[in-house]
Amino acid sequence: ISTSLLFQSHIIFLSLGLKWLNMKFSEALYTIDSALLNEKFVKAPEGLYEPIDYTLGNGGKRIRPSLVIMACDLFSGEIVDAIKPALGIEIFHNFTLLHDDIMDNAPIRRGKPTVQTKWNDNTAILSGDAMLIKAYQYIATTPAEYLEQVLDVFSRTGLLVCEGQQYDMDFECRNDVSVAEYMKMIELKTAVLLGAALKIGAIIGGAKRSDALNLYRFGTDIGLAFQLQDDLLDVFANQSEFGKKIGGDIVSNKKTFLLIHALEKAEGTTKAELNRWLAATEYEPAEKIAAITGIYTDLGLDSLSREVMNGYYQHAIETIRKICVEPESINDLIEVADLLMARTK
Repeated sequence: ISTSLLFQSHIIFLSLGLKWLNMKFSEALYTIDSALLNEKFVKAPEGLYEPIDYTLGNGGKRIRPSLVIMACDLFSGEIVDAIKPALGIEIFHNFTLLHDDIMDNAPIRRGKPTVQTKWNDNTAILSGDAMLIKAYQYIATTPAEYLEQVLDVFSRTGLLVCEGQQYDMDFECRNDVSVAEYMKMIELKTAVLLGAALKIGAIIGGAKRSDALNLYRFGTDIGLAFQLQDDLLDVFANQSEFGKKIGGDIVSNKKTFLLIHALEKAEGTTKAELNRWLAATEYEPAEKIAAITGIYTDLGLDSLSREVMNGYYQHAIETIRKICVEPESINDLIEVADLLMARTK
């Protein structure tokens, strides 16, 4: 991984339309970036390991490993024992993205060719498998007194993420997905890994079980709010700030909180128009985006999304305040939550 990428995470965060970086979070990002630089991922056979180095060196916000560090620091001034397990979380997260790109046949990830595009599908599958194994190796460096707990959290979370991905694939072929099903899917596919990162850091920091569990719940609620915000930004973001074309979810008929609610709430001519656009095979993308965005607005779904998103955020804040530490010491994690909710793209 090139030294030129040391502060890439920070640059990515600034490019998201964020105006500031929490100091503790910034320190955690620096710790993770520095640790990644010291790891050697390329060895023989290069065909297996170069894609791993490419994937981990291709940027990313490093949110999850940074949360491991911050959660550990919340209960212990010593974060050294949490660094390699945090890298394990980051490697696992990138493994899921690599295999997700294969399933979606995605050509681009973080502005660069995906592994299966740069190499091929077989390379992407095998290198992804190796990443999963390496993630376990890093997790296994957890101090012996906490290893069983951490492995249990990590293994359970890995299976939940797979379940979420399967639901996501199943939904592509269904037109009757409920809001409850969608929320369960994004909890499994996205939110549980944020929760697990915080819980693992807390365990390594010596937290009580109740405190570790509350941090997990805080993370999953923030993860749910984060995904709902993704759905919202893809449709309603300011085009000049978003940095890419909006409406990708609309064009692909992706099952999102907005679309599922629209299918449930629309009636009469509105429902007929929505179904016509969903069934259309030939159309001008800009016209489809404008029409469906108009339907979402008429149904008040932008406001509803923000309301539900804010509900998860508020519940997350209430939960983290139950943790048995000095009240001011949780402010850094609350500021990180605020930072993630303040992004504009």
